[in-house]
Amino acid sequence: MTSESATVADDGILSSLRYLFADFLGDDDDTQPVLPEGLPESVAAVASDAIHLLIDYQSAGYAQLYVDRLRRFVGRRDVDEATLAEIAQLMMQRMAYEDPIRIAQLKLLELGDKGAQAGSVDIRRFRFDELVDALPAAIAEPVLDILERLGWARRTVKVRFSTKNRFSIRRLKLEAGLKRWRLFSIRYAKERVWVERWLHMINRSLAKQPAAALAVIRTATMIEGYGASYRHGLADWHTIIDDLAKPTFDGVLALPDLAETIAEARAAAMPDPRQAALKRKIAEIRARLPAEASAAAG
Repeated sequence: MTSESATVADDGILSSLRYLFADFLGDDDDTQPVLPEGLPESVAAVASDAIHLLIDYQSAGYAQLYVDRLRRFVGRRDVDEATLAEIAQLMMQRMAYEDPIRIAQLKLLELGDKGAQAGSVDIRRFRFDELVDALPAAIAEPVLDILERLGWARRTVKVRFSTKNRFSIRRLKLEAGLKRWRLFSIRYAKERVWVERWLHMINRSLAKQPAAALAVIRTATMIEGYGASYRHGLADWHTIIDDLAKPTFDGVLALPDLAETIAEARAAAMPDPRQAALKRKIAEIRARLPAEASAAAG
């Protein structure tokens, strides 16, 4: 882990810790978070939706974490209404990431929808390590060790999310009830660090290359869902940030138009675990730089 990654991880822990323990210990008083003062009307609508979504997804404390993260960008001269709205929308989507717990929650909500057909079944395919990642780390880590030794961690399994009978509904409720432990899970730890690093990169872009800020914000759309698409998107995001954005902000890479460069790299990214096309494109981008810039980057 780089020193920057370690710093971001520490920041994420500090900013999330009190919400995590409040949720676990039952100290979350369910008081709905208050929107930050000075929030433009269009952004307030997005943030209000986010608060309701995240309370349902996890808790009022988790929604408060969203508000506190958003507040970092409210009232800044270098953040206009459209930019703030993008941050608000995409942060909501990433904080409500899709895991087996969320799929169970959404399946149960179908029972309360008028006109929804009872007895439906959704079948999803997960790797064993993805399922275990949704458990608290203290439980998940020894299980993952066993799966790795057996060579089963990356095997896939079909999981049924069903409302066809009482037993299936009880199982869904049990799975959805695991949200109490979600903030202690391996997956949440990864998501927390990612969100904090994404926000950090937005902040650095605003300071170093303001014209690229929207492009950096929108890189969040690279990461979605679960399974192979999630893993590929996450890996591609880190590659683009580590090889293009961060070196530019550090003054190591002289990219005059980072926004265009990010768009070019994203267009080259393919669902390939080796990232061959993306890495070729990044090498091509670096090769186009003036000799002195390339020497500094090396």
